[in-house]
Amino acid sequence: MSPRFTNSVLVHDGDDCVIFDAWGRADDWLKLLGTRNLKLTAIYSTHGHPDHISAAPDLVDDTGCKWFLNGLDFDLYAWGDDLLIQFGLPPMTRGIMPISLPENPIQIFPNVNMQIIQMPGHTPGGVAFYFPDNKICLTGDSIFADGIGRTDLPGGDFTQLMQSISNFYNLNLPNDTVVVPGHGNITTVSELKTINPWFKPNK
Repeated sequence: MSPRFTNSVLVHDGDDCVIFDAWGRADDWLKLLGTRNLKLTAIYSTHGHPDHISAAPDLVDDTGCKWFLNGLDFDLYAWGDDLLIQFGLPPMTRGIMPISLPENPIQIFPNVNMQIIQMPGHTPGGVAFYFPDNKICLTGDSIFADGIGRTDLPGGDFTQLMQSISNFYNLNLPNDTVVVPGHGNITTVSELKTINPWFKPNK
């Protein structure tokens, strides 16, 4: 795991915005929100590793927004401080807990619909966020443009991750669906089928 090139995503509708995988320092996010005159209403995390949630607690404290994470990954919240310290970053603020992800379907804004796709394996509670009307999917660290997430960290399960990726393949999302992984290059479902040797159905 490395915090380098973590892909955080900000989506806004008018003055309201949502952050997916709020990595980094809350102060930097607050400056960005201030510059763009945006109000943060929610944070959604694909999984509980610290390189995807480190800014979330302070952003909740500063803005009063809601922070959503699969409850199966709540235990990783405490575990992640050791890794942040190794990266030379401060531990996360305590006393602020995420909320379990709601059931599908979800409207993050009045006209923006989102579906949660369960993707355990990299972590027990890993998920992807899919926007069917926009044909965009945020996959976290389950699958990358040319690889998959590691499974040697607490809660990782290689067999489970392979099943999750197979299930994701079998959803038959449109080939031009844009896939935004947790790290590295943005890709598409079509490119995953062509380039990523792990992206295939179970035989």
